[in-house]
Amino acid sequence: MNVLLLDDEPLELEQLEYLIGKQFPNWQIHTAESLKKALALMEEIHFQLAFLDIKLRGSSGLDLAREIREKKESIDIVIVSAYQDFQYAKESIHLGVMEYLVKPVLEDELNKLLARYIENHPEFFAKTDLIQKVLNHIHEHYTEKLNLSDLAQEFHINASYLSRRFSEEVGMSFSDYLIQYRIQMAKHFMLVKRDWSISRVSAEAGFNTSHYFSKMFKKITHLTPKEFRRAYGSKVN
Repeated sequence: MNVLLLDDEPLELEQLEYLIGKQFPNWQIHTAESLKKALALMEEIHFQLAFLDIKLRGSSGLDLAREIREKKESIDIVIVSAYQDFQYAKESIHLGVMEYLVKPVLEDELNKLLARYIENHPEFFAKTDLIQKVLNHIHEHYTEKLNLSDLAQEFHINASYLSRRFSEEVGMSFSDYLIQYRIQMAKHFMLVKRDWSISRVSAEAGFNTSHYFSKMFKKITHLTPKEFRRAYGSKVN
């Protein structure tokens, strides 16, 4: 689990790094004091979660949020700001930001946010490096054809053993998790990429056919893709 912290105030970075590390010592936390440094880190590391300060010298954390969305990076974003500004909040919603924290960040509020995040992403409680590597591979290659046997061969491990360990640590089978993750990405695309057709959303999320995508989407969300877009898409307008 890789976490990016962007803030041009070293003390703010240090505090946030300490509070997150206190709760999740196994997470890899990377800090950046500038947009340039954050972009450089993103070229080297696949992040799952990012805390971005809005006001930076010469730029904004929202600039990085836009870059993340334009690159279709599957990174959950938390905006951290000392400014309770409606325009900032509105822009954050447009960018599909997960949460908006106001400085000074209180430990209790941060812990509640992280608890909600873990509830939605139980895979980040994975106990072993092996399963974390498998999860990272899924997150980076979900648009490609993936199966557990090929991954077992790539990681030089028995497929049955990998299947059992994955289910034990993640709480669901490899195939179920892959579908859930692809549906999660499809939901994100439908909310952020309003001009994309359902067939393009399906393809970008890693599904071979629109029919299978629609079938699995309704099974998991209890809505068709079109119903989901009508129900929730207007919230980001």
